[in-house]
Amino acid sequence: MIENILIKKEASFDETGQHISDLKQINFLYGPNGSGKTTISRVINNQEQYPDCNLTWKAGTPIKTLVYNRDFITRNFNPDKEIAGIFTLGEHDASIAENINTAKKERDGIITKIEGKKKTLQGEDGNGGKSAELETLKEEFSEQCWTYKKKYEDIFKDAFKGDLTKEKFKTRLLKETENNNAALFSLEELKEKAKTVFADDLTKEESTPPILYNDLIALESTEILSKKVVGKDDVDIAAMIKKLGNSDWVKQGRTYYDQNDEYCPFCQQKTDSAFADSLEEYFNDAFLNDISAIETLSENYSTFSETILQRLDGLLSAKPTYLDCDKIQAHKDVFEARIRANKQHIARKKKEASTIVALETLQDVMDEIAAEITAANAKAKEHNATIDNLSKEKRTLISQIWRFIVEENKQAYDVYATKKNGLDTAIAILQSDIKNLEQEKKNKSDEIKEFERKITSIKPTIDEINKLLLSFGFSSFSLSESEKNGFYKIVRPNGEDVEETLSEGEKTFVTFLYFYHLLKGSNTESGITEDRIVVFDDPVSSLDSDILFIVSNLIKGLFEEVRSQTGHIKQIFVLTHNIYFHKEISFYKKRSNDTALKDETFWIIKKHNKFSTVERHENNPIKTSYELLWNEIRDQNRSSLTIQNVLRRIIENYFKILGGIDNNEIINKFDGQEKIICCSLMSWINDGSHFTNDDLYITCDDQTIDKYLEVFRSIFEKSNHLGHYNMMMGIVDDNHQTEKIAGNIQLQEASS
Repeated sequence: MIENILIKKEASFDETGQHISDLKQINFLYGPNGSGKTTISRVINNQEQYPDCNLTWKAGTPIKTLVYNRDFITRNFNPDKEIAGIFTLGEHDASIAENINTAKKERDGIITKIEGKKKTLQGEDGNGGKSAELETLKEEFSEQCWTYKKKYEDIFKDAFKGDLTKEKFKTRLLKETENNNAALFSLEELKEKAKTVFADDLTKEESTPPILYNDLIALESTEILSKKVVGKDDVDIAAMIKKLGNSDWVKQGRTYYDQNDEYCPFCQQKTDSAFADSLEEYFNDAFLNDISAIETLSENYSTFSETILQRLDGLLSAKPTYLDCDKIQAHKDVFEARIRANKQHIARKKKEASTIVALETLQDVMDEIAAEITAANAKAKEHNATIDNLSKEKRTLISQIWRFIVEENKQAYDVYATKKNGLDTAIAILQSDIKNLEQEKKNKSDEIKEFERKITSIKPTIDEINKLLLSFGFSSFSLSESEKNGFYKIVRPNGEDVEETLSEGEKTFVTFLYFYHLLKGSNTESGITEDRIVVFDDPVSSLDSDILFIVSNLIKGLFEEVRSQTGHIKQIFVLTHNIYFHKEISFYKKRSNDTALKDETFWIIKKHNKFSTVERHENNPIKTSYELLWNEIRDQNRSSLTIQNVLRRIIENYFKILGGIDNNEIINKFDGQEKIICCSLMSWINDGSHFTNDDLYITCDDQTIDKYLEVFRSIFEKSNHLGHYNMMMGIVDDNHQTEKIAGNIQLQEASS
């Protein structure tokens, strides 16, 4: 059964489309000509020709569709050519018929299993079940994956190029999960790499020359620092200097002695030449050389340390990209402090040459500065190599970024993979079961077709159609077997082909009868018992009112089959623009206040601003007015076939609304034939006998019609409601006043 229809981008339906949803077994669609009814019927007939439209089947199981519209008439009816015969089952072999019934029940059981499996797989409407669970799982995982896109897109934008949609990003992440073996780096490491690899303007970095400090470090171990520099030991004043330990004091005083013309700067006494010679000999060349070494050490230490400080200031000012200037500054501060201390030590040595001094080492701080420069140069070298091979570095970094995301997503992926594997397995099993059941169904259908071929014939359909044509007054043509086996032709009573002489109404009616019998058979020797959906698209076009009621009654008979589930028709659609036909075809005694039953739907198709819309109604939206029934009676060209129905409908409507009418009392006011006619007309009030085919198929002559009309008037007269009769017939009668009740009753929309 079709549960939903989507019509879009076809004929008068726009790109948004119209949904005809929650369809039932019987569906009525009313709309004027050109509103889109035939488009709907064509989509139902062959949805594959309309790729933008869609049919939703119950349990996802399509069944055969038979559509009566102008395409069917054009395709199947041409008086110049043979018409494909309709095969129906014969009754001469009861055992084969029983085999068909048994096989069909078995096939129906298989179909039920298929529907159950498909329900589990796809849900009730084809949008649920395990398939929907899998789609939901995929969507949830897509959302999970997308969080990483949003989280890192500003940092690693270049890594996500080409993966801008959720689905593409998820697919990429799944692929990377399976195949990415790149080295795993931390987020900070990847960020640092990205600064270079993904930078818009890349320039090479100059390496930082090393700072040479070995000469400065070597001064720390100069021998003169640990040597007590004093005068000659064997001079006569050496013993006193040594005893007093004032060599440095004497050395400083000697300067004043030389300036004071050999007078002692301390006692101001004139010294002899021997004393001067002793001083000169005490501070001999060896002593002077040691003093010179101390001076040289001081000068070199200042020069070397100042050079290094200038280099460090230059580095801090240049701020190379990869050099940690904060660390360099810290090391420089330590270096300067030690240099200051060491210069003080050297200055003391210069002043007191006999003092032993030790310099604070600069080895460790200079080693650390050198290490920082080496590390910076290594990064600069790596940076420059990246620029030299940028495309390869980009690919490597992108792979490393995805590896990082894969690791971060690992827990979510494991949960997803476990659930997905379970659903994939369940779906695969269901699909396999359905495939096997479909094959069983095909085998059983083939078995049924083989049985059907043995007892099918087109002759019964010819007889049935001809019988109906004759009973409806069509005696000028009939169907006959063609010389071509399995085909019909339309002939006149003398056996001649009708060719192009049929009227439009005759052509339409015979085509409808052909379609009506096709519903119970098949154009081939098999497929007669196949389930089917039936669509009637304006079946009463070009038909007069006589045939309208006949066609509606035949279709309503099919409704009963569908409702009782006794035939092969599972669903019916009726589309029409004819208000009389819609009212007649949709009339159902068991429906209360025209409210749709659970097995039917009502729709209105409208066309506004060149586009069609389809609206659902909970009640039957088309109500034939009470007045229209009276119009039929007033019309002198009234239908002889349907007049009885019209009279009955009027009586039923009017006396139902009044209530409290004893129809037996009214019937008993007539005698003889009039009583029989009255009984016939009043019977609808109770049991809805208007469904009886025999009544509908009787064509009355003029005399019978007049008798019915006379009794009809008398019913109103004998029930004291003649005034209403006169009002509705447009009769001005001074002898009869229209009763108040008739004037107050609003019957324009009261038709059943």
